Amino acid sequence: MKKILFFSIFTFMFTAANAFQLQSQRDLGRDDARNQNVVVQCTTAGGQVSSQTCHLRRHAKCTNNRDGTKNCNAWNPWHDVRNPGGQFADWRDAATACCRAKGLR
Repeated sequence: MKKILFFSIFTFMFTAANAFQLQSQRDLGRDDARNQNVVVQCTTAGGQVSSQTCHLRRHAKCTNNRDGTKNCNAWNPWHDVRNPGGQFADWRDAATACCRAKGLR
């Protein structure tokens, strides 16, 4: 019985932490002009889908070579397009922070 209760609480905490819904995810461009865009829709504390969205983006991280070419093999951190102050390693963390800043989940 204790195991079932613990599992139920753990499952509820996990789903409550990431309550946003993924609307779209796109990769655009190539080489040094690459970027990835994610749009999530936040949810209210009651679990209803909100009309507020978060637009997240990250750009290709490029370095200049000695011969003048560019080497693009990494990504800059994720950031909120509308509020670019924070940087996040994972888009889910960025979505959680964005929705929480709006008073949502």
